[in-house]
Amino acid sequence: MAKTKIVIGDWWLVISEKIKKKIKINQKEFIFLLLILALSAFFRLWRISEYMTFLGDEGRDAIIVRRLLVFLDPILIGPGTSIGNMYLGPLYYYFMAPWLFLFGLSPAGPAVGIAVLGVATVFMVWFVSREWFGVKAAWIAAFFYAISPVVITYSHSSWNPNIMPFFAILSMYSLWKIFKKGKVIWYLILGTSFAFVLQSHYLGLLLLPTILVFLLFVFVKIRILKLFENWKLEFVNFLRNTLLAFIIFVGLMSPLAVFDARHDWQNAAAIKKFFLERQTTVSAKPWANLDKTLPIYDQINSSLVGAGDINATYIVTWGSIWTLAWAIYESIRKRKLVFQTSFLLVLAWLGFGIIGLSLYKQQIYDHYFGFLFPAIFIFLGTLFSFIWKKSNRVGKIILVLTVGYLVLVNLAGNPLRYSLNRQLQRSLEVADKIVEESNFARFNIAVIAERNYEDAYQYILEWRFDPVVDIDPLNYEATSTDQLFVVCELQKEKCDPTHNPKTEVANFGWSKIEGEWDVGGVTLYKLVHSL
Repeated sequence: MAKTKIVIGDWWLVISEKIKKKIKINQKEFIFLLLILALSAFFRLWRISEYMTFLGDEGRDAIIVRRLLVFLDPILIGPGTSIGNMYLGPLYYYFMAPWLFLFGLSPAGPAVGIAVLGVATVFMVWFVSREWFGVKAAWIAAFFYAISPVVITYSHSSWNPNIMPFFAILSMYSLWKIFKKGKVIWYLILGTSFAFVLQSHYLGLLLLPTILVFLLFVFVKIRILKLFENWKLEFVNFLRNTLLAFIIFVGLMSPLAVFDARHDWQNAAAIKKFFLERQTTVSAKPWANLDKTLPIYDQINSSLVGAGDINATYIVTWGSIWTLAWAIYESIRKRKLVFQTSFLLVLAWLGFGIIGLSLYKQQIYDHYFGFLFPAIFIFLGTLFSFIWKKSNRVGKIILVLTVGYLVLVNLAGNPLRYSLNRQLQRSLEVADKIVEESNFARFNIAVIAERNYEDAYQYILEWRFDPVVDIDPLNYEATSTDQLFVVCELQKEKCDPTHNPKTEVANFGWSKIEGEWDVGGVTLYKLVHSL
């Protein structure tokens, strides 16, 4: 046993030394980093199977990915969007696949994958902030990203927008590396990561202006200013590498194009309709919506940093605005940027995002900010660092008290303080009861609920038992069974399963209740055909 401990200890020392050398940090910083990552992992992974969301959308995704793993059924299209008849690409499903496989097809697997990616995003926020703006900015940005209630909530459930923050910051970091050094690997990473961003949510398009602006800067830097001794060669490399990045991006987007070609370009038509018929969704006049930028910035701060607290949000919003104005004044007075030029990238990232969101005419939800999650924390971490550097002793005390207040507000809103939703466990309990009462014979299923549908229960049934059949009105004789199980998530007096207009109930035909049970907080009915 002692020998084993020595071997493990030696292994850990070797690995830790290599990590410290690679990211260029000392022992103290390394310990702090491990503590922040451990804290973020705890908030995201603790009892994740009981906190994770598992409703119809998650069940639908799991059904699709299970078919990929079990039947090798290739996936060409991703989840549908909430607006129009638009679909995303399938990259999120391929991200889910190894996690679903590793966890024995349990839906908890992809949720764990999202949580691990969330911890990786905390590391990226620290790493990028440290490289761009220094140690203090890195600790503030990473710590607040680790404890933000909204970020945690979207880091412990399997959902396509939840991968966006990681790939957004990877896109921006690779763009910066292109601007600074221009190595081909960063072009390839940019093409790959931006494809993941766009296939997690179409709001990822709001990263495109920043990408194009900074690629233009690279072009100017090489072609006009001629900063390189061999600028012609650098220019050729730039064009070649940009083309490679574009090819990678197009290749990763191609499954969606193949699907669209097979289905009369319905997705392209929906996207065209969304952007060209702007009366109800997108404004065509950016200048007419500038008054919305401040409320959107305030909403971002409230959701991500202020944890919904009015006072915290006010402090962050107006404190950051005045600090930015102070930094601009200092830059003008000294005729030199008080921040590194990478701050311009963060401002472009955040600025284009806020302006783009201001064009959207409908309600903006927290997950719409996914591509800005890392940006706001890096931005605020940098401003906190600036204030600390410029303040006297009294100013530093005020800053420490402000940070302490924000920490308390975020910890008070931590999702782990709220009741477990146990949606996965409920689905498992209901599925077990259905199979027990079906006598392992074929059956149909329906769900009566306000915000849920059949696929969560159907996935569990397909995964563990596989006797469930969807009724097809065009093939009624083959797909209609002798029993229909109805899961009602409403109050019992609102259920009325035999007369509910739900399609799955209506397709079953005239029926009567043969059994009724309370299972996992819902009411389960067994219907049979009435003579």
